[in-house]
Amino acid sequence: MTDATELQNNKLGKTVRESEAETTLVMLPSDANPLGNVFGGIILKHVDLTAGLVAKRHAGHANIVTASMDSMTFLKPVYIGNALILKARINYVKRSSMEVQVDIEAEDLNKSQKVHTGTAYVTLVALDEKGKPIEVPKLVLQNKEEQDRYLEGENRMEMRLRNRKKKKG
Repeated sequence: MTDATELQNNKLGKTVRESEAETTLVMLPSDANPLGNVFGGIILKHVDLTAGLVAKRHAGHANIVTASMDSMTFLKPVYIGNALILKARINYVKRSSMEVQVDIEAEDLNKSQKVHTGTAYVTLVALDEKGKPIEVPKLVLQNKEEQDRYLEGENRMEMRLRNRKKKKG
């Protein structure tokens, strides 16, 4: 069996940890409506940016574009003055596409309380200089949790592809 270090040295794969990212931002009045609720579009922008960072770390020298974002449900509001915390990791890799999971939290900095506000699954694709999909490194899974997330991501990817074919008619 080849270990993760050997795979990395041979450029055959990368671990989940190598590309994960965490972003924390303070939400300002310009990010929200007059009642202080942060706009969903602002949150989605930061989800997309953070997912793109993870995919870029995994793919290396490639242009990264967002192909889709699974339905996003806002479970709890994010307010002006909250810290928006985005924790992202790669779940699944196909040939040129990657699924990145972004867990979203809001932290009330005055009370030191965090609440989970949502989860997004973002599919990103690696492209060459001519805009053609290129192969990305395999995902090296190091534990049962990563293996489970990989299988779940594979199922979601298959479902996305089926839905895409239906829409194309």
